[in-house]
Amino acid sequence: MDMRTRIAAALKDAMKNREAERLATLRLINAAIKDKDIALRGEGREDGVGDAEVLAILGRMVKQRQESARAYEEGGRLDLAERERAEIAVIETFLPRPLSDDEVEAAVSETIENLEAASIRDMGRVMGALKEKYTGRMDFAVVGPMVKARLG
Repeated sequence: MDMRTRIAAALKDAMKNREAERLATLRLINAAIKDKDIALRGEGREDGVGDAEVLAILGRMVKQRQESARAYEEGGRLDLAERERAEIAVIETFLPRPLSDDEVEAAVSETIENLEAASIRDMGRVMGALKEKYTGRMDFAVVGPMVKARLG
């Protein structure tokens, strides 16, 4: 089942079960996906957003909410921070399990070997391959410096 179908089914379930907070978050997810669809149509891509792009959207949504929750906590607005965390919990139900540190190390090593990457010039190819295979499962802000250190 593709991501859009899973999200649509969850939306229907939330409506049936009258889960207002979950429903609001699912509608935000749908809106973000539709925005990306519209942007892609403007670029000439009629097929719309694929599963990998949906995972990227969900990943960005989680990061935004984590930053907001942190800011709310610093401002003493714990009620709003909790609301952000509740949204994170709903969004994360659609994300695959993140890789452990050891699994990330192994994936980076394997990708470097498979691409026969030898210098920093190959970093773009390595990062592209990792993003293609592991979108939503690893933090590329952490992986980037790791790959750079290995190739540099």
